Amino acid sequence: MKFIVSRDVLYKNLSAISGVLGSNSTLPILDNFLFTVEGDILTLMASDLDATMTATVQLTNVEGEGAVAIPSKTILETLKLMPETPIVFDIDLENHTLKFSAANGEYDSSCFPGQEYPAMKTMTDPQSFEIEASILQRAISKTLFATGNDELRPNMMGVLCELSNDHITFVATDAHKLVRYKNAAVKVDDPASFILPKKPITQLKSILSGVNEKVKVEYTSNTHHIRFSFENIVLFSSLKEGKFPAYQAVIPKDNPNKFVVVRKDFHKSICRVGIYSNQSTYQVRISLSDERTVITAEDLDFSNKAEENITGAYTGEPMDIGFNSKFLREMLENLDSEEVTLEMSQPSRAALLIPTEQDSPEEDLLMLIMPVMLNY
Repeated sequence: MKFIVSRDVLYKNLSAISGVLGSNSTLPILDNFLFTVEGDILTLMASDLDATMTATVQLTNVEGEGAVAIPSKTILETLKLMPETPIVFDIDLENHTLKFSAANGEYDSSCFPGQEYPAMKTMTDPQSFEIEASILQRAISKTLFATGNDELRPNMMGVLCELSNDHITFVATDAHKLVRYKNAAVKVDDPASFILPKKPITQLKSILSGVNEKVKVEYTSNTHHIRFSFENIVLFSSLKEGKFPAYQAVIPKDNPNKFVVVRKDFHKSICRVGIYSNQSTYQVRISLSDERTVITAEDLDFSNKAEENITGAYTGEPMDIGFNSKFLREMLENLDSEEVTLEMSQPSRAALLIPTEQDSPEEDLLMLIMPVMLNY
């Protein structure tokens, strides 16, 4: 089997799908890319069994058809160091050897029978909807950082996607912070909800940048699978099983105390003061009144202390509230608006961080952070 393909095209597509490869795969064959040639189409595949990605490439000067598994690390590292040039692949399917040559060199490698590679699963009668790539990328970007890492709570190690006839909602939480992203541009007739696993949507987030078309999303509730298709890329993944926490119950409705502040100023102040916080709790205290707002941190073990005044508009009763500075900083980094509003009811209850201006009229972004008990 022989074919010619551009180095840039091949490297771009292999890089796009490589994120689903497992670092400690139980099946050695999954350390490879599957190359399948049918007619003048080359299909590239990567998989870790839970998630599978494919990319298709148009070929020229093709001789023969077949499938072969090629070591991923070898070919990616070679292509990375190679300039743009046509690459000639010559694959012996019987003896499982691979030779590819470019303008300045020739490279030989072992390969494996394509039949050993797990096939992509199929979906029977899936439901589907379409979403602009920019909306999907933004929804993932705004929520992914808030997913949990606790393997004892696997239902939190992903992003909840809820579909309704009014909007699409993405939610992530680790029990300390929560992000809810809604967009009314996507609506469906049949409501549904499922939990998207972290690893494949992290890969999806990175390759959706710059895509200017709609993504077709197909899903099955009975087999717990989902498929994203756009351009020449397909991502197929298992869905997280289990029930997502009842997040709506923890979002406070009545928050009379509001602090409106320039986001960048707030973020920088939290970063600076947080350096002096206790390195196990990262606690910062925010003292709010209509006269001034003060952010303080103290680490008694090392005699560290910091205090900053910050300019903002506060309405409500004077109060002191404590937060984990790492969580608060992370949330501020994932907001875009010039100003944000910190809404609170009591020092012991969850607070909301909301952009004063949403990115679009159809968008609704809300972040929730649990306070920490003040100890100084």
